[in-house]
Amino acid sequence: MAKEANDKISGVQKAAILLIALGPEKSASIFKHLKEEEIEELTLEIANTRSVTPQLKEEIIDEFYQICLAQQYIAEGGITYAKELLEKALGNEKAMSVIGKLTASLQVKPFEFVRKTDAAQLLNFIQDEHPQTIALILSYLAPQQAALIISALPPERQSDVARRIAVMDRTSPDVVKEVEKVLETKLSSLVNQDYNIIGGVDAVVDILNTVDRSTEKHIMETLEVEEPELADEIRKKMFVFEDILLLDDRAIQRVLRDVENSDLGLALKGANEQVQNAIFNNLSKRLAVMIKEDMEFMGPVRMKDVEEAQQKIVNVIRKLEENQEIIISRGGGGDEIVV
Repeated sequence: MAKEANDKISGVQKAAILLIALGPEKSASIFKHLKEEEIEELTLEIANTRSVTPQLKEEIIDEFYQICLAQQYIAEGGITYAKELLEKALGNEKAMSVIGKLTASLQVKPFEFVRKTDAAQLLNFIQDEHPQTIALILSYLAPQQAALIISALPPERQSDVARRIAVMDRTSPDVVKEVEKVLETKLSSLVNQDYNIIGGVDAVVDILNTVDRSTEKHIMETLEVEEPELADEIRKKMFVFEDILLLDDRAIQRVLRDVENSDLGLALKGANEQVQNAIFNNLSKRLAVMIKEDMEFMGPVRMKDVEEAQQKIVNVIRKLEENQEIIISRGGGGDEIVV
């Protein structure tokens, strides 16, 4: 019998199906070892699981068993030993797949030492490296740390590094190890000897969402000229100040409750008429008049100050979205709310 495709099923969905298959008593025992948010997520997923074919249930149980088996082999003799045994039992392709899934969550990430290094020190260490090397290192860093470094690079290198991160897909452990040698640091050795998925559009979006507005604008404007399709893909996943137009009135009103009037006036000073109208329409008439008067009386302002004020508001929006207090309609048909 042909195997039922389950590659489109998320990890949470697979976990929910596995718990259903194990039954309530064993599932309850597993829940005791999970975090509260994980329990909530799985409970919701189980509740939303209407029906599961016996074949799919069997595939997921089999996948779980194979991963458990691989974990045991790794504990007994390491990755190489586990691969040898799994290849004999499952074949080369399936063994690589199982090991890859397991080590993706178990591996000690490369550049662990670098992630604990001060960003300014790290910048001095890598700023003269090749842009591809810098992109590789930044791909493994936390977005906040990577943002500090990419902001401090020369403007012409910022967009080059950002582009390389965005188009990066898979990098072999040998390349990563070579970079570690060049950096002459005692980093953690790679546990995973398979190819690791790093970088990509999501990685560069995380970084761009964290850098200052002027750095973000420079990188995006450069990419729009050099890589318009890539720039468009990145922009679809980003939220910039002008994207406040993507919010409905209720969301805008919620955002404005957490924004200082002084920041709002300064931010709107550099905004287009459409954005200004969207904001003013969601303020009381008295407050709207007051903000307009403040904007008029403040006279010429530095663009840097305007961008900083806009970034503060964007940070509020991102935080509210992260807390699921507002919804940003980014298009693509996935954000509609059906009543």
